[in-house]
Amino acid sequence: MTGRVSLVSGDELQTYDLGPTHPLRPERIKVALALMRSYGLLNSVSHLQPRLATDSEILLFHLAEYLETVKEYSSRGYGLLDAGDTPAFKGCYEAAGWVVGASLVAAEAVINGVSTHAFNLSGGLHHAHPDRASGFCIFNDPAISINYLKKNYGIKRVAYVDIDAHHGDGVMYGFYSDPSVLDIDLHEDGRYLFPGTGSPEEIGKGDAAGLKFNVPLPPGTADDVYLETFEEIVPPAIRGYSPELIMLQSGADSHRGDLLSHLSVTANVYYQVASKIHDLAHELCDGRVIVFGGGGYRLSNVARCWTSVLSAFTTTSIPNELPIDWQMYYRSIAGEEAPTLLMESAEKSEEETGKRLAEVLSELKRMIPASRRR
Repeated sequence: MTGRVSLVSGDELQTYDLGPTHPLRPERIKVALALMRSYGLLNSVSHLQPRLATDSEILLFHLAEYLETVKEYSSRGYGLLDAGDTPAFKGCYEAAGWVVGASLVAAEAVINGVSTHAFNLSGGLHHAHPDRASGFCIFNDPAISINYLKKNYGIKRVAYVDIDAHHGDGVMYGFYSDPSVLDIDLHEDGRYLFPGTGSPEEIGKGDAAGLKFNVPLPPGTADDVYLETFEEIVPPAIRGYSPELIMLQSGADSHRGDLLSHLSVTANVYYQVASKIHDLAHELCDGRVIVFGGGGYRLSNVARCWTSVLSAFTTTSIPNELPIDWQMYYRSIAGEEAPTLLMESAEKSEEETGKRLAEVLSELKRMIPASRRR
């Protein structure tokens, strides 16, 4: 089963540019869209125009004092919005506002039945906190989208699944005591990677205890262990919660060879995860899924992962050989040779990786009954 698929796109979404040497390059969106186009996937989706988020929408998650700080730095055109990873630039307030607005357009499309599945590749900026930027993220568009749906549409149960290599701390802690959000986050172990959070013991607080699943993955985790871990935790937790819609943050930095992280999965993981989320959504919540981009710092990996996700939601079979026209385009943008395969041969996880995760899974699986609909 499939549904109506939409993609929010526009030149405004490529103005989120932290500088020529910064790893979060706006070209990521260009090369991903180009690959989707070369495969013909964009013929299967409708295109939605982004809009600029209003201050009142941004304030659904962020504090007014922080919003004014971003405006000041945006006007000034320089400075640091956090400890050093997120530099301000001229117009950064507007650029971040376009990203938030695009995620709200996706949310509106899904909740109003215009689309069954809606994508904002520029979104997924999951590190920003109410009072500060963090980890390349100025405003937290997934968190704002959750509160927007709760306030304006009365949504009471959202399942948020995050497969970015970095722990989505801004979303997790932003809703840590909120039972209206089931948060499942698979990420590289925080002992090895920013932001250093997301341990299995962090399960939520108060009425939300047992509704926050943190799955720290050892460096080098490959497709086999990753997918086994996903299957043991995510489907039963989501089924137990019975959400009204699902959000998927599909940061591509879990792919092997990322410049900032150390996991070792291929684009097949992104396809399999998206396929399972797609099926769960049609089983539980009329297919309603909002998909965000997120991290990913090797351009070729970003294009392959996000194209795999879109192919899963459009239920389109595409060749594993990457189109020649895209390979030529990629070389012109990235200045390096393009990969030739969408999904590379998967490695095997080390035996020790499986043992370490087995201990984590044993504890997390005990929580799954606690996630049942409240």
